[in-house]
Amino acid sequence: MNHTTTGTLARWLTGPRVSALPAPAEMPPPRLSFEFFPPKNDKLEEQLWACIRRLEPLAPRFVSVTYGAGGSTQERTHATVSRLVSDTSLTPAAHLTCVAATREEVDAVARRYWDAGVRHIVALRGDPPAGASQYTPHPGGYAQAEDLVRGLKRIGDFDISVGAYPETHPAALSADSDLDFLKRKIDAGANRAITQYFFDTETYLRFLDRCLAKGITVPIVPGILPVSNFQQVVKFSAMCGASVPAWMGKLFEGLEEDVETRRMVAAVVAAEQVRLLQANGVDEFHFYTLNRPDLTYAIAHILGARPKAAG
Repeated sequence: MNHTTTGTLARWLTGPRVSALPAPAEMPPPRLSFEFFPPKNDKLEEQLWACIRRLEPLAPRFVSVTYGAGGSTQERTHATVSRLVSDTSLTPAAHLTCVAATREEVDAVARRYWDAGVRHIVALRGDPPAGASQYTPHPGGYAQAEDLVRGLKRIGDFDISVGAYPETHPAALSADSDLDFLKRKIDAGANRAITQYFFDTETYLRFLDRCLAKGITVPIVPGILPVSNFQQVVKFSAMCGASVPAWMGKLFEGLEEDVETRRMVAAVVAAEQVRLLQANGVDEFHFYTLNRPDLTYAIAHILGARPKAAG
């Protein structure tokens, strides 16, 4: 078993969950990973690489690069990942999905990554393409993420991350069936799961309990979304099935035009979330950066992460 799972399980067995935050110095630095998305134009490319350079000294375990619905950002994703390999000290993880492609096409993309030196893939079913109301497997493609994981393992010994949903995937028949999907992805060869973002700590801890009861023992890494624009997060959460607690709305109330105060509130909210998780034995976090580094950097610092010396 892994640190993320066993650390939390040990606390379950030896005492109650931690509800108060310890002093920062009492906690060891966590393991971190960051997610970026590929740029759509030159200006956004500059923003992305400024973000990468800002976070690179924190020496994350890996950084992932997203992949648009239907492979719409395939070439930009590949270009970004290839540059991460050649121009940085980071370990890149490329997103890969099942949507709108044959097995042969997906396998060809995976082989390109392998040939470029990429050994870590985030394997996802993927969202429906633009204009489609629901996911439909390609007739000649991988039907689900578990099939994609098996296909990737046939190509090479990739380190594979898959998605997990503490509040249940919106398309799942039930919470139990969603957990069965996760178990099958793990059994197919995935090395870890990264969760959809959430805002209540108990949501993740209850989910971790259910994973352990299901026999899932790989790391279940919590996905953390620092919130800089609350209204945007509310809209997006309604589509992806993540709940936004009422207390969070109260914290951001009246700050629609006050960007600086929003950032300070966002840092406090995310820092409390991750430190409470850390106090409950969680030692690994995946940050959805939205290609904006400052909040992520500040929260990582609060957690105890410090820049590594160059060279």
